[in-house]
Amino acid sequence: MKFPTTERYSFRSLIKYWLIVLISILMLSFIIFLARFLIMGPQITLKEIPPNPLNVRQLTLQGTAHNISRIWLNDRPIYTDAEGSFEEAIVLENGYTIATLRAEDRYGRMTSVAKELVYVPASVIQ
Repeated sequence: MKFPTTERYSFRSLIKYWLIVLISILMLSFIIFLARFLIMGPQITLKEIPPNPLNVRQLTLQGTAHNISRIWLNDRPIYTDAEGSFEEAIVLENGYTIATLRAEDRYGRMTSVAKELVYVPASVIQ
């Protein structure tokens, strides 16, 4: 492939050629920039991860989810607000519990976050 030279083309046609190339590159970059959320897939972020062991039976999991169409907490559907924030209460059993947040986007890609929790009643700690 030969690049245009000033001998064959006028200065005006060279400027047009390079402007078309530059605009094409900018448009492609902008399209990729906007598609980055689709490329990344579903994302779940917990705000606070509680320390273990816990001596409270009820715990509230808070966080945000982006690029999702559905989200579940321990295979139970939960809902987010317009910004993607969620707040769900979970009741812990005695001993070891795993809280699993699972999300799916509209293309079927899935992600999950599992948090291991240990509940020890206050009477056992004392």
